[in-house]
Amino acid sequence: MSDRNLVDLIKPLVSEDGFCDTLIANVRLMKCAKSLPRMPLIYRPGLTIIVQGRKIGYLGDREIHYNSGHYLVQTLPLPFECETFASQQEPLLGVSIDIDPVLLSELVSVSSEETLNPSVSHFPMSSVPMSDDMIESVSRLIKALHDPYTAKIMGQSRVREVIFEALQSPQGDALRALVLNQGRFSLIVNSLKQLHQQLDQEVRVEQLAEDANMSVSSFHHHFKNIAGSSPLQYLKRLRLLKAQMLLNQGHLNVSQISLEVGYKSVHQFSRDYKRYFGAPPTKDKLREDAVI
Repeated sequence: MSDRNLVDLIKPLVSEDGFCDTLIANVRLMKCAKSLPRMPLIYRPGLTIIVQGRKIGYLGDREIHYNSGHYLVQTLPLPFECETFASQQEPLLGVSIDIDPVLLSELVSVSSEETLNPSVSHFPMSSVPMSDDMIESVSRLIKALHDPYTAKIMGQSRVREVIFEALQSPQGDALRALVLNQGRFSLIVNSLKQLHQQLDQEVRVEQLAEDANMSVSSFHHHFKNIAGSSPLQYLKRLRLLKAQMLLNQGHLNVSQISLEVGYKSVHQFSRDYKRYFGAPPTKDKLREDAVI
């Protein structure tokens, strides 16, 4: 099975640009028929499998290339910037699989690998080459989407296969760390989860460091190494991306949104928003292509 075969399998299932839901829960297909400039966005935790086209993610000083023959493993919804390369003739095509914590825990619990390798650096976002077994697993998953009966009966088994193969990849330990709670990576992952859950609250780095059982300087070092930015920079980006999503929903005004994401001053919120997205929140609207 080649990438070309995967392209042929996906093409009949996607017509418009963007993400589209499928007959299998937590599985979406993606298409983009034009190149997109570098822009801030956030992905759900999961696997992003590219079968045609290419993307470059920018996280701190890291460049993450994922293209045909590679997939992105993301263990947390990290704010980052992304550039897309595609055209009408060769649109970007791919599959997005959200990580189900229950399924991941089940697969990790029956694995023979119950400890993490302390000598290996792990990141919550990395590109991984597609192994032959992963290509076959993804192929079976996409084939199931062509038939409602197969998708209903076998869909979750196909997802299970793909997650299993991801656990065998170089990023397997990063996925296992979400379950095993071992090492520095897991401690920082817990801190990141805490930031996501307390987005509208005041955050003290000293308290985060204490919760992680680290000194403030050590916490800063490990946090930046994993997340690509300092804790407060990370939090600001996360708040602004959440604000953009709320703005696009149209249910709240700018003042309400600024409070919802933890800003005490709507003027400071507007300044930060314009600096990050290039337009003030009163004039901005999330484009469909901004989530690709």
